[in-house]
Amino acid sequence: MATDIAAWIKDRGIAEVECIIPDMNGIQRGKVLPANKFLASLTNRSLRIPGSVFTVTVTGGYPEDIDHVVPAIDPDVVLVPDASTLREAPGFSTPTAYVIADAFNSNGQPVAIAPRRILKMVLELYAKRGWRPVIAPELEFYLVSKNLDADFPLVPPAGRSGRSESGSQPYGLEALSEFEDIIEQTYDWCEKAALNIDTMIHESGAAQLEVNFVHGDPLALADEAMLFKRIVRQVALQHGVYATFMAKPMADQPGSAMHIHQSVLDIETGRNVFSTGNGRDSALFRSYIAGLARLLPQVCPLFAPNVNSFRRMRPDTDAPINVQWGSDNRSCGLRIPIADSKNRRIENRLPGADANPYLAIAASLVCGYIGMVERMQPPKPITGNAYNRARTLPRTLEGALDRFSHCKAVREYLGSDFFDVFYAIKDAELYAYQSVISSWEREHLLLKV
Repeated sequence: MATDIAAWIKDRGIAEVECIIPDMNGIQRGKVLPANKFLASLTNRSLRIPGSVFTVTVTGGYPEDIDHVVPAIDPDVVLVPDASTLREAPGFSTPTAYVIADAFNSNGQPVAIAPRRILKMVLELYAKRGWRPVIAPELEFYLVSKNLDADFPLVPPAGRSGRSESGSQPYGLEALSEFEDIIEQTYDWCEKAALNIDTMIHESGAAQLEVNFVHGDPLALADEAMLFKRIVRQVALQHGVYATFMAKPMADQPGSAMHIHQSVLDIETGRNVFSTGNGRDSALFRSYIAGLARLLPQVCPLFAPNVNSFRRMRPDTDAPINVQWGSDNRSCGLRIPIADSKNRRIENRLPGADANPYLAIAASLVCGYIGMVERMQPPKPITGNAYNRARTLPRTLEGALDRFSHCKAVREYLGSDFFDVFYAIKDAELYAYQSVISSWEREHLLLKV
């Protein structure tokens, strides 16, 4: 591997390498090294980082009471770059490369709580059964004017016309062309970084865009989704605006999702196991849906990880409130797109754009896996408006964490240590949020109660 990486770096004249490791929130952390020092680290194992990198909260703090997983002395973990993730990094004046690393303990074992490792563990479960999941994410985001004071609401930026969007423009081509320069540069940079993105459309919100990724391997696409966020934010900054993946950045606009299309192939034959030989829905297909319907509401923090995530999940806002399922029904949390038997798949519409892609994908796949191996039976599909059905998803992060802490079925597969650390991080973030007095409270309570 070291020889291949060295040849790749030499051929492209790379001078610096960003060694990236995703934390629990999907935030990119790691180290930047001169290329020669990076290459030396491949053989002397000198590329290290404190193990607490996987316990950092979104506010930059650390949770308490997890010493049984990450000792207080905070020993180093060794970073081992994944050669398959090596790619040119666009936008740097110095020729730079990205590479994503996996973390290993001093005993040579992978760090079991690392999000990338969690997804790998789920894929290994499938492989042992002779299955190979295939996914395709759809990632939504907003362009907003620069916001230098967090007390002020976000607003849409001016486009090429000099005007800001004031209303909904779903799939509008004129609206899309308002941000043509940003879109073209995003495509250029993604091509340089070998991100296999497909189409980009204007979504329902003002200056809201959506990018579709070409379907493929779940781990590779989680890597690409993480890097895409980095790239599009940098492109936006060059054009004087922000790109945000908050689930609900503006109160009067729809939220941003990360829909995950998923199917499962038989490794030996390449056949889609969601279809029978005569093209009908298979028993495995129905059991997969059943696993999603039964278990996803219990692991909501893995795909709705922030307080803001639950502002997105409101009736009639293009975001689900339950796990009803139906054919080509976008009011459902689980939509079955119209497709032939070869391409039969399920679209999980629950995850927000703010989710860690590794954990959101892992959560969806493990719930479907449990459904298949336990031969669960799904509820009946619906044909009407799912917003008229009862809400089955938590309304708040606090409620979601309570369900998460009691989900023994998924905990068994993802590991108690991971569950404990993830819960502790989210609980610490929730406490930090609840310690802030909001402008709404000052507005309505200050002189009235």
